[in-house]
Amino acid sequence: MGRDGFLVLRFERRDNRSVLTHSRFKLPLQVLTPAVLDDGTLYLMLLNPTGGLVGGDRLLTQIVQGCGTGVCITTPSATRVYRTASNPAFHETFIQVEEGASLEYLPDHVIPHAGSELRQSLRVEMARQSRAIIWDAIAAGRLARGERWHFRALESRTEILLCGRPLFINRTRINPMVQHPDPLGLMEGFSYVASLVVLADGFKAWDALVASFEAQLNRLPQVFGGVSLLAASGCLVRLFAHSAVDLTLAQAKLWAQARELVLGLAPFDLRKY
Repeated sequence: MGRDGFLVLRFERRDNRSVLTHSRFKLPLQVLTPAVLDDGTLYLMLLNPTGGLVGGDRLLTQIVQGCGTGVCITTPSATRVYRTASNPAFHETFIQVEEGASLEYLPDHVIPHAGSELRQSLRVEMARQSRAIIWDAIAAGRLARGERWHFRALESRTEILLCGRPLFINRTRINPMVQHPDPLGLMEGFSYVASLVVLADGFKAWDALVASFEAQLNRLPQVFGGVSLLAASGCLVRLFAHSAVDLTLAQAKLWAQARELVLGLAPFDLRKY
């Protein structure tokens, strides 16, 4: 079954503000009309009005940010992946961040239902003096229904490049039928895992940002996480949480710090209603 869907967006800088100049989509992908924040950032939500991904879906999202644009992208809710009888669901996302542009990519977490299978990828190509804050999170399943690690498989690949040079490459494959994720050294009983990657060409205060993240994690005893510098131009936060509430709180706190220290912008509430 499944469907082929795509979303193509392009942003440009005009009259000293960021504007959406091109938007094309085919269901089950869609985008809401963007709003302009007080700081000039363009804020918009990516939608899947069908409610989630099903086996056989092949979705492609392509986003191009022109020079000097500032865009914050999120989703209205978690992405659900439904049971499949045969083929997995595929979702590929490609984002190009041109010179001097800033990207905030903050989708809600993925919830794989029992019997589901997902293969997703994110590739971000950054230019000189560009900056990006990228969040990625998954849940163990529909916990309220007792579907903890009941999905078939989940594969996720993230590649971030600066001027063609790889800054961050991460590949995760969870196959609970082959290896249960709970033992020591893996999830260790947590039900949510997330990453926050911050990348900025020309930014110098990485030690201060890492110290700020570490202090914030210490003020969030309900999550377990750590911070490390990348080899160049970035840092990474990894964390585990027991509940979606704890996960969302950690995201809000860490993103607010990254937004202030790296982008020089005040935090705002990611209202989804």
